[in-house]
Amino acid sequence: MSSTRRDYVPRHDADYNNWFSNIIQYVAAMTGGTPPQWDNIPQSSILELNGAFTDWELHYLPTLQPHTPAHTTAKRDARVRSERVVREFVQRFLRWPPITNSDRTNMKIPNRDTIRTPQIEVPEVVEFKIKLRDIREVIVEFKVKGAANRAKPRGYDGALIAWDVLDTPPVNPQSLTKYITASRTPMSLDFDETERGKTVYVAAKWLNGRGLAGKWSDIKSTVIP
Repeated sequence: MSSTRRDYVPRHDADYNNWFSNIIQYVAAMTGGTPPQWDNIPQSSILELNGAFTDWELHYLPTLQPHTPAHTTAKRDARVRSERVVREFVQRFLRWPPITNSDRTNMKIPNRDTIRTPQIEVPEVVEFKIKLRDIREVIVEFKVKGAANRAKPRGYDGALIAWDVLDTPPVNPQSLTKYITASRTPMSLDFDETERGKTVYVAAKWLNGRGLAGKWSDIKSTVIP
């Protein structure tokens, strides 16, 4: 996990649980003082992160003893939900000051490579399709525009996906208020029952391994099933 070209999120569930728990405790320690050592993270985002861990652990712990296939399925779904939240949290808050390289090392989050010549441009543009997979679920399949396959550019973190449920089309991608960094395609977006029948608008752009972003894609939309 020392290279930004490798996925930093642990693959095995036990390792993932320990890694996630460590981040929760570290963030709590750094944001809970008076004054806090970190003042860049909204309380609502911390609560969302804590809720994602609680959701994950609630479904993970029962699988450590004899359990049913339904428990396994529930755990896998919780892993997807929680991983989406923690990846977004890392990208939005833990890549930038006041968080230091030492902090990231303590949280087992890889630091940026500062030795090689920095890449100052992200020329690639995201091309994506929106598909409906299940009720309250929208799938975003993305790739490099014009590419024959769906592999993300080498060394990139993934695509920053922005979306919002709106009554009228947004003026531009910057008007979309919800974000998530998708390290692999497709990316699933889940919605509340009250949002069914409404229109979700989506745009995306690439993020390279140094946190630099490319140009926004066109905005696309679909009705939430």
